[in-house]
Amino acid sequence: MKPPAKGQKKILVIKLSAVGDFVLAFPAFERIRAAHPGAHITLLTTPPFESLARSSPFFDRVEIDGRPSNPIAWLGLVARLRREKYERVYDLQNSSRTSLIFQALRPMPPQWSGIAAGASHRHRNPDRMKMHALERQAQQLEVAGIWPDAPTRPLSAPPPDISWILARSPAARPMTSTNPRPVVLLIPGSSAHRTEKRWPIEHYAKLAEILSAKGFDIVIIGSLQESNLAHAIQRKATRARDLTGRTDFAQIATLGARAALAIGNDTGPVHLIAAAGAPTIALFSSASDPAISGPRGHVTVFQADDLKSVAVETVAQAAVSLASGNP
Repeated sequence: MKPPAKGQKKILVIKLSAVGDFVLAFPAFERIRAAHPGAHITLLTTPPFESLARSSPFFDRVEIDGRPSNPIAWLGLVARLRREKYERVYDLQNSSRTSLIFQALRPMPPQWSGIAAGASHRHRNPDRMKMHALERQAQQLEVAGIWPDAPTRPLSAPPPDISWILARSPAARPMTSTNPRPVVLLIPGSSAHRTEKRWPIEHYAKLAEILSAKGFDIVIIGSLQESNLAHAIQRKATRARDLTGRTDFAQIATLGARAALAIGNDTGPVHLIAAAGAPTIALFSSASDPAISGPRGHVTVFQADDLKSVAVETVAQAAVSLASGNP
């Protein structure tokens, strides 16, 4: 990626976290790019998001050592950021660690948008963590002076625009060679250490069986480590296609743009698929709050303290209605 030209202003954006959070940051990335059209903008992130960030139109450079693994690496990161002499930093992670970076850059830190004490453009709203991520980040950039008409009221922010992903993705091959049926995407996994966020796999298998009998093609996506979940679904719905471990972010978005429906847990690909335009059913346990971190778009949310209590028949009825275009 291109280095900054001599005298070119330099901007740093920090965003490190999970896929869903990263997708919800796209509107903020876009606004920062628009506010600094002639600047050289660097993203500080982590390895899982490198390819997605590099393919985006928002950044000139992507650095992936945003979570140093030891004190020496952390000091090296701080030293590099000090040498770069960024004019402004947008901390969209807003963690204690990223705020510590600001403190480490004293006594002459760059302009800083975030929650760090002493920041030039500090986001001081005490209720910020009660806001949905989209409105919260919009308000942060409003405070930073680059989004005067920011959508900060509840539910006012539109879903992320990922048309740039779709424009750069090759045309998808037809799901079936003859007599194509509408496609339903199933996302039965979640973070490996957050299994309480998963609707039971036997529920997904029964749902796939019902939807397949109603004329839908079932496509299962997820990481390679979740292929066992796909196999469990295929034992009930034998025609279901297993794409676990075979899709990158761009391919997931492309599938979402062409699907009749998506059904999944509170996990990153669901955010990406919803942003691509697929009618989406998102299943939330008490482990997270969709009002704070849920996907936006044509989305129906089912939430329960224990996802086992969400009946297959209830989800199937909603699925058929959404896929057929009924409210």
